[in-house]
Amino acid sequence: MRRPVLRPAALAVGGLVVAAAGCLFAATGSGAHSGAADAGGADGGAVNAAAAATVVDFDARPAAPALAGEDLDGRPVSLDGFRGQVVVLNVWGSWCGPCRAEADDLARLGERTRAQGVRFLGINTRDRDRAAARSFVSAHGLGFPSLHDPDGELLLRFPPAVLNPQTIPSTLVIDRRGRIAVSIGGAVTDEELGPLVARVARETS
Repeated sequence: MRRPVLRPAALAVGGLVVAAAGCLFAATGSGAHSGAADAGGADGGAVNAAAAATVVDFDARPAAPALAGEDLDGRPVSLDGFRGQVVVLNVWGSWCGPCRAEADDLARLGERTRAQGVRFLGINTRDRDRAAARSFVSAHGLGFPSLHDPDGELLLRFPPAVLNPQTIPSTLVIDRRGRIAVSIGGAVTDEELGPLVARVARETS
């Protein structure tokens, strides 16, 4: 089986280069992450510099794992329900500062790209209280559903090279075939994520 070819892009699209910041959760017994911690996060996490974008070669993209469960209101939702559309999968938590920083941009981009066949889906993690997560959604006007994943079980279905479950927020762009095309660790803006989504949305095969 051919292994995915992961190409670090540093969010460089059309000359755009940006550093991303995310909430990194240190595993028990692990060393310190690079970058200085700015603030404490949930479960003892710290806000550090995070990885930039990784773009996967078209012919080597890995299939996204099956994701299904309940949204924040208890309704069933699954990734398979979006097959045939480009999916922006965003991992977030209401407790995460960088998640709050990027949320308004994600809401705008989700509305703007809908006509291009792009759909957004969230994975809400480490929020035991769904009410706190729902308040986050309401405050930022997020019009897309989010799977409730308080224990991070859904995140562990992804290869760590594609989605590090310790990095919150993270964003994946999944192509119309259900394959992972772009992986981003850290918070992003509309201007940073938009060109990457547009690139995948323009693909015809």
